[in-house]
Amino acid sequence: MELMNLLGAVHGAVAQGVLWGIMTLGVYITFRILDFPDLTVDGSFATGGAISAILTESGMNPFLTLIFSLMGGMLCGFITGFLNTKMKIPGILAGILTMTALYSINLRVMHDRANVPLLGVDTVDVQVGGWLPMLSRYNAQLLLGGVVAVAMIFLLYWFFGTELGSAIRATGNNPHMVRSLGVNTDTMVILALVLSNGLVGLSGALVAQVQGFGDVSMGIGTIVIGLASVIIGEVLLGRIMGFLPRLIAMIAGSVVYRIIIAVVLFYGLKSQDMKLLSSIVVALALFTPTMSRMFQDSMARRAANSPGRMVPDKALEDAIDDSDKDPDEPNQQG
Repeated sequence: MELMNLLGAVHGAVAQGVLWGIMTLGVYITFRILDFPDLTVDGSFATGGAISAILTESGMNPFLTLIFSLMGGMLCGFITGFLNTKMKIPGILAGILTMTALYSINLRVMHDRANVPLLGVDTVDVQVGGWLPMLSRYNAQLLLGGVVAVAMIFLLYWFFGTELGSAIRATGNNPHMVRSLGVNTDTMVILALVLSNGLVGLSGALVAQVQGFGDVSMGIGTIVIGLASVIIGEVLLGRIMGFLPRLIAMIAGSVVYRIIIAVVLFYGLKSQDMKLLSSIVVALALFTPTMSRMFQDSMARRAANSPGRMVPDKALEDAIDDSDKDPDEPNQQG
């Protein structure tokens, strides 16, 4: 019975991990591709959930609300990009300013309510379950998240293969070189932030729909979860190269993170310790690549210091050969 309950918890964690994985794709764009420390995520995730919840409550089709949540997240990213590129505010501070302002904005969006329940309302997973009645609740959520995640992965793979997407990747890699080629790096930064936070807002909307409510504080700690998922995905990826495998690994990292959380909670961790556990997971995930390099360096030093086969030089070989000769033997060299 305990095993079945554990498997049920893991099943639900996989479904949640796919939905949160869309947010991880957004964090990957800023954290790895653009090399931008964007803390807007904690605010834009809640913005997506707030927009979707309030529009669904008012009677709008829940799938249509996802588009508005995507646009709301994009607007959040634009604000951060504007503060950074036009007002010359450092990236991390621009993200903090936007995140702080979004708390009040999200309250306004939800009509000054901290929580908008979706009781008795057909959310996206309920509608998917209605279309496919043979699916359980978690399977409906997994199908929904999987379809959206696959669509986002291939759209990102296509976009970053275009000239514009390549310019964004080059901006994160070497902005000075890109500027010398005539590319406006400020525009590239804003576009990347818009795209990233749009995905975060979409993920927030899906999570709000699935959990049945939108909350003004639902985005707190989202950046920590996103970073943990990115690092775990990179660890899972190993030495596999290619942009498409990296995008897939981000979803896998989010799923693994959620499974870890579900298993630990199942075996007795209190829910109020979730933030502590998330920080520990992030610290371990960030330390894993460093530990791997330390181990490889240690093995390389050990191999270099180990005694190998002694190979005498030419002078020593000649001396050994001459020592075998009879001293009275005449020299045969000419």
